[in-house]
Amino acid sequence: MDHIDKSILSLLQENARISLSEISGTVQLSVSAVSERLRRLEASGLIQKYTAILDPHAFHKDVIVLVGLQTHGSDYKELSDYVMSQASVTEFYKTAGIFDFQLKIITNSTATLDSILDDIRRMQCVSRIESNLVLSVDKLVYSITPSDN
Repeated sequence: MDHIDKSILSLLQENARISLSEISGTVQLSVSAVSERLRRLEASGLIQKYTAILDPHAFHKDVIVLVGLQTHGSDYKELSDYVMSQASVTEFYKTAGIFDFQLKIITNSTATLDSILDDIRRMQCVSRIESNLVLSVDKLVYSITPSDN
């Protein structure tokens, strides 16, 4: 990947709907050369997908909570299956440290949040839940940047 590929990726991160001709003009390559580079970047897996990012507040989903879970035992299938079935759980990580798993939940009310946490609390493998209400988001980056640092 060279500096032109990085420029193309940066442009796409700013606006995934940017036209090939706009990219072409910015990186000083022909439209066909840009198209070929994009095809190669997609085929290599560097570009995983194109998507629309929706504003949760526009859908009245104003409750954002980060949840840490401590577990015991090694059977997490029930937890994993539940989390995967919940649209309100937007991120799910297996982690090292104080918590074995971290969740990000975005929902419309504390009642909905409470219901999700109650469901998780009843699971055999969960020994501790700690939730932190997000008051504001000061930085939100959806992907890594293709820069050298």
